[in-house]
Amino acid sequence: MPGSVTLVTAEHTMDLWLFVATCFVLILTLLYILKNWNNKTTANFPPGPKCWPLIGNLHIMNLKKPHLTYLELAKTYGSVFSVQMGKKKIVVLAGYETVKDALVNHAEEFGERARAEIFQDMDKNMGIVLSSGDNWKVMRRFTILTLRDFGMGKSTIEDKIVEECTHLTEHVASLKGKQSDDTMIMNAAVANIIVAILLGHRMNYEDPQFRRLLTLTNENIRLLGSPMVSVYNVYPILGFLPGSHKTIVKNVDELTEFITRTFVKHLKTLDENDPRSFIDVFLLRQKEEANNSQSYFHNDNLTRVVRNLFTAGMETTSTTLCWGLLLMVKYPNVQEKVQDEISRVVGSAQLSYSQRGQMPFTNAVIHEIQRFSDIIPLNLPHETTRDVTFKGYVIPKGTLIIPLLSSVLRDKTQFEKPDEFYPNHFLDNKGNFIKKDAFMPFSAGHRVCAGETLARMELFIFFTSLLQKFTFRLPPGVSYVDLSPGGGFTNVPKKHMICAVPRF
Repeated sequence: MPGSVTLVTAEHTMDLWLFVATCFVLILTLLYILKNWNNKTTANFPPGPKCWPLIGNLHIMNLKKPHLTYLELAKTYGSVFSVQMGKKKIVVLAGYETVKDALVNHAEEFGERARAEIFQDMDKNMGIVLSSGDNWKVMRRFTILTLRDFGMGKSTIEDKIVEECTHLTEHVASLKGKQSDDTMIMNAAVANIIVAILLGHRMNYEDPQFRRLLTLTNENIRLLGSPMVSVYNVYPILGFLPGSHKTIVKNVDELTEFITRTFVKHLKTLDENDPRSFIDVFLLRQKEEANNSQSYFHNDNLTRVVRNLFTAGMETTSTTLCWGLLLMVKYPNVQEKVQDEISRVVGSAQLSYSQRGQMPFTNAVIHEIQRFSDIIPLNLPHETTRDVTFKGYVIPKGTLIIPLLSSVLRDKTQFEKPDEFYPNHFLDNKGNFIKKDAFMPFSAGHRVCAGETLARMELFIFFTSLLQKFTFRLPPGVSYVDLSPGGGFTNVPKKHMICAVPRF
């Protein structure tokens, strides 16, 4: 019927105009957002590359190895510059003088931990490594004092390292010079030092649970450096998508479950007069503060502190040792000089950490391994605690700060051959060991690695003990050593098969 056709046409016309009007409003809104996307820039904010709407500088970033992008940008914009990831502004500090000035001379202003989305998912501002504010201060103070009580920096912890070296060298000797990948065994040996403190006993290298913990930890370190995690930190709204960020949280849950089971066992046999481990000491402190509703000594903090210490106590030191063996394979003349010095100073006797002063070349080589391997090129991100004027720029409170450790360890004003493996960086013209202020692999300031003393002792004793007993070579038929790092949050060496040939 004619009337009904006219009615339908009018309704359709109304719907069409409504659709057009809605689209027009959306377009105007989008144009307004794009126009004002980057207008809230602080006066005298550090310079940086031009940003695109919505993505900022995401399009120029090497998401697998962002430190390489930052090193290039520093050549154009100087030692203090900014980038923008999505709508998040980031200030990058490059070079020894600038990084030291920020972390040491302005430690209060630059001393907070950045609140990255993946960090919140993992630790929810608890634990020690990724936390901030009062929780971090309380947990760090407790951790350092407890580690000292269990021998960090003393002969008691050195005895544990020496004992673990015996297990490690026996395992390596059992291979009878056959080729192997040293990653897992290095992880296990180094991890056992912190495990002995945390749990009160070491774990067997072949223990399936131990190997699972090492695998989960290694996977998380690798995934934290993945492009998907970088994108997720910029656009948390994409968290519903599958990807590395979800795997990390799943792995954290499994690690937490193991730690929870462990400290429940400790509770059953807890002796207030004889704490056997870090966990025991924490549980005793928890009992003391049972009536304090504001106490930081609760189970959630315990699981995170233990996991933080397990990861930090294993990952960087074992990775450095893997780099060390690979570099000795690459430079056999350096390996030979280290072995000659070991033979001259201690022969076949057990090495002591105190003997490093008598071994300047070996000490220089270990320092150069740490410098060259550049294990944590980005450092862990910091955040400003208040508005700060720094190097003539104004940086607002809450700005994410990247103290680019890679730029410090490869600073051309501090190291003669920054891109080469060159032990003479730490030797004077008479062959004496010299310290370098720019040697900053453990970071600096308030957030310097809590386990630095332990890590230094581990590196010296493990490295010298291995070279005392073995010569490391490539397998027969292999002649090339690739020193370019693999992917991940840390600079890990690429997988190599290596032969450990007994010297005696």
